[in-house]
Amino acid sequence: MQSPAQPVLRERILLGVGGGIAAYKAADLVRRLREVGAEVRVVMTEAAREFVGPTTFQALSGHPVRSSLWDPAAEAAMGHIELARWADRIVIAPATAGLIARLAAGMADDLVTTLCLASRAPLVLAPAMNQAMWAHPATRANVAMLVARGAMLVGPGVGGQACGDEGAGRMAEPAEIVAALSAAASPPPLLAGRRVLVNAGPTYEDIDPVRFLGNRSSGKMGFAVAEAAARVGATVTLVAGPVRLATPAGVERVDVRSAREMAEAVFRLAPAAEVFVAAAAVADFTPKLASGSKIKKSDEGLSLSLVPTTDILATLGAWPERPFLVGFAAETESVEDYARDKLARKNLDLIAANAVGGSDDAFDADDNALLLIARDGTRVDLPRAPKSALAARLVAEIAARLPSR
Repeated sequence: MQSPAQPVLRERILLGVGGGIAAYKAADLVRRLREVGAEVRVVMTEAAREFVGPTTFQALSGHPVRSSLWDPAAEAAMGHIELARWADRIVIAPATAGLIARLAAGMADDLVTTLCLASRAPLVLAPAMNQAMWAHPATRANVAMLVARGAMLVGPGVGGQACGDEGAGRMAEPAEIVAALSAAASPPPLLAGRRVLVNAGPTYEDIDPVRFLGNRSSGKMGFAVAEAAARVGATVTLVAGPVRLATPAGVERVDVRSAREMAEAVFRLAPAAEVFVAAAAVADFTPKLASGSKIKKSDEGLSLSLVPTTDILATLGAWPERPFLVGFAAETESVEDYARDKLARKNLDLIAANAVGGSDDAFDADDNALLLIARDGTRVDLPRAPKSALAARLVAEIAARLPSR
């Protein structure tokens, strides 16, 4: 008898099993999906059959298992169309690096990839691979492409791997996947009616009419947060520095250029906001006096006198009545130590920290990794993933910590 605490998932789930050692977890996933009310049919890649036999999945699902495009018993050998029309949702678990690459390329070279291409059902990926394969730029680009097309990502987890390596790449546990599918089937309005303010991008501090001081921020993370918040019901205002990004659907945008303009816009809008996510890379210093005409090149060099800009987060942190404050900390070293210091010093509720510089640089990239630290000391590691996926996780963490109205 199903416990009232369990999720309910009245969907037809088509489970594609990839050829990785984590295929054994897919058997448990079938069992758990059926326990919450889903009807499950299984398709396997040929490689998957080397890890788990189809008889196991047939016994657990109650349906024949398919792995070939050329099955004469399946609707005049048009089984991929039959299955594609049947599914409410397609789940690929484990989604190996090779299978993800073929899906990103739009290939249809076996039953799993063909039915994904032939179906309009939402696609869910549970990646599982060696940590080096997950970190490879090709894999990250393939995942980012599939997420941009609407695929949902569950995992991967971090920990020991069958090969002996340690890191991100473990397939999410079946219970986690079931919970994610249940939430996606009937998403709760996490931020329904909440007012969220986000800032994003760099600021430009003018030296003269043609030169400025700036930074490498692309604004992608902040725009992803604004989009994720709007998707779960928030009324979102985005204060954007000079970036070349489209405004997310349902988001009101205010464009600024300098740190002064950014501060003025945020302070004007913050009193009406319940949450402020400070994702912008605001300049810490600005020229004391910008020249009104172009400074000419000379052999004597040029010295600039710089003055500090307004610390937006610290100012808001000192307000008697303030929004829920979320900061970002981009550091080249001692990431967690600096993040915890910033969290306390600026009186924040949550901080998202990441390393910059080197091979894992997040600037102008489509993916990132975040360490979330809350005011109570709780920490959550979000392994490297597309910024859209990280933004959705961050918004969920914010929603879970907001005081009730």
